[in-house]
Amino acid sequence: MRRAAERGQPVRAVGSGHSFTDIACTDGVMVDLSGMDRLLAADPATGLVTAEAGITLRALGPLLAARGLALENQGDIDAQALAGALATATHGTGARFPNLSARVVGMRLVTAAGEVVALSADSEPEGLLAARVSLGALGIASTVTVRCVPLYTLHRHDDPRPLGETLDRLDELVDGNDHFELFVFPYTQTAATRTTRRSDAEPRPTPSWRRRLQEDVVENRVLDLICRAGRRLPRAVPRLNRLMVSAMSESHVEDRAYRVYATERKVRFTEMEYAIPRRHARGAVERVLALVERRRLPILFPLELRFAAADDAFLSTAHGRETCYIAVHQYAKMEFESYFRGVEAIMEDYEGRPHWGKRHYQAAATLRDRYPEWERFRAVRARLDPDGVFANDYTRRVLG
Repeated sequence: MRRAAERGQPVRAVGSGHSFTDIACTDGVMVDLSGMDRLLAADPATGLVTAEAGITLRALGPLLAARGLALENQGDIDAQALAGALATATHGTGARFPNLSARVVGMRLVTAAGEVVALSADSEPEGLLAARVSLGALGIASTVTVRCVPLYTLHRHDDPRPLGETLDRLDELVDGNDHFELFVFPYTQTAATRTTRRSDAEPRPTPSWRRRLQEDVVENRVLDLICRAGRRLPRAVPRLNRLMVSAMSESHVEDRAYRVYATERKVRFTEMEYAIPRRHARGAVERVLALVERRRLPILFPLELRFAAADDAFLSTAHGRETCYIAVHQYAKMEFESYFRGVEAIMEDYEGRPHWGKRHYQAAATLRDRYPEWERFRAVRARLDPDGVFANDYTRRVLG
């Protein structure tokens, strides 16, 4: 950092490269933290864990399990570096659980001047509330301290259900389960639901060959073949989606949490995700499905709905409100902008906040009113990076 400052170069940190945006790109110095991947401390009595910022969620899970600990919640991708997942407000699902960054209690940040600042609720409360979801605009996180929970088992039940019935019972399903999410393929009337409960029971994992068959063959290879067919024959997409839905069946998984949350995704796609107030979930989903059918868009991936509790990080997508996350996808090398812009227009009616690491077309002028603590974040940024060393095209676009 000091050498970059002496040369007057901008700096960006890069994690695992999972983001769909240009958030980590720079024409200056790119700092790769993948070598900083150690678990430094873990206290089962307090649940406090300190890790270097470059460790991936995939690597962190088994290290925590060996010490009788686990992350409170997690998303369905575990390839991200810890710092990158925090900086973009990565989340899982579960109405009682906030996103990952809400459990950060401390952070060491290397500033533009090459100095190390320790952030905590006691020493730097404003700095910590800004740095928990920072877009990498405040400095480079070197270590992170997270409050974890005792190791637990997840019992996951995947079940295709009629879409109308599922939407009618949406609040019941969200509030009645530890974790709930659903997937809806356009041009169909079926919701692939996923309900998950937590327990202290010993796990009974699915045999590895059976799980590989389900995830590698059915969820990846078959999906990829159908998507390839849809890319060649766009008019066949509605029939192909109905074919995929007809092949769905009920299934159960029971294992330690870090093995259940994440699923392997080998089919290439691009994605947009919006956070909206939970009460608007049904209306937003129905409008997106109607948009696809009205415009006859060749969308081969499902809409995904997940839920999260409110939190208080300044730029958290769930700041101050119970949140429904709606994600839309498009298969690789297929036109996506018309679909994504149409979805974005719908989400704007609900004061939607775009996922910081996924595609969107917003700018600071359209975003600032959606974050009540926008100016408090700007004040911390002006203090920690007064010369804009950590700025790039993305941060200038979305933060000003």
